[in-house]
Amino acid sequence: MTITRKHTNQRMSRIVVHNDTIYLCGQVCKDATQGIQEQTQTMLDKVDALLEEANSDKYHLLSATVYISDMQYFAQMNEVWDAWVPEGHAPARACVEAAMARPELLVEVSVVAAVKKD
Repeated sequence: MTITRKHTNQRMSRIVVHNDTIYLCGQVCKDATQGIQEQTQTMLDKVDALLEEANSDKYHLLSATVYISDMQYFAQMNEVWDAWVPEGHAPARACVEAAMARPELLVEVSVVAAVKKD
């Protein structure tokens, strides 16, 4: 059993790889002063970068849990999500309304993906 942790501090690791499965910690936007669509896009950009670092990509997503501060943003968030997920590669997904760590954050995502096999 192999476990690799990257970007680790006392509280968490941003990336954990166990065998051929990648777990990302919750990702939030780059700029919390922006609206839901911008927050969603920059959050997904961070997911892309972390998956690439872990030898994966959005074509290898297994599951995602999306946390949204208010379900009034659900449709707008999904517009960005749907454009990001490659057709035919949608992960198992849950979306729940939740209080965020900072009130200006509107959305957060945690994903699990498979390692790409070359």
